[in-house]
Amino acid sequence: MHITSLSASPSERSRSAWLTQFALTRLESRVTRYDDILVRRLPAAALLAADVQDPEIAAAVQAVERADLVVVGTPIFKAAYSGLLKVFLDLLPPDALRDKLVLPLATGGSPAHLLALDYALKPVLSALGARHLLDGVFATDAQLRRHEAGGFVPEPDLIARLDRALAPLASRTPRMPARPEPALSC
Repeated sequence: MHITSLSASPSERSRSAWLTQFALTRLESRVTRYDDILVRRLPAAALLAADVQDPEIAAAVQAVERADLVVVGTPIFKAAYSGLLKVFLDLLPPDALRDKLVLPLATGGSPAHLLALDYALKPVLSALGARHLLDGVFATDAQLRRHEAGGFVPEPDLIARLDRALAPLASRTPRMPARPEPALSC
């Protein structure tokens, strides 16, 4: 399975980026190819100018288009997904997520932001053609405590919810590469 992740936090030490990477570790046995897009590392001028001809922007868009599963991780700010994510999603073609599985992940300071997944993020993913949305996973800061050695420690309930969201992938047959056309003999 080709997986592309979008980490859309402006922060280097981000709970949402960590949660995205943690979800990917739960899928290691299913991955045949993996592309990790850290939106904050894309060229800002090209991103804001919607310059899809920029090589880094073009490569990121192509990684999304090639994916079987797109994992979208974002912090929730003021009841919505990050502006970085919005700027990147605006660069995608209208049907960029059609026929793909999409796993929305989000983090926020309190459970009050939980509905941002359903009322802010899922509608824009659907507008991009996503019809196969896995259950979204939202984590509060308290469910991802900082670890003194770096990273975060997830609460058992968070791990269980993430595993439930990923469960449909266990029975999914990976897409087989297209078979080459037989050579024609003259």
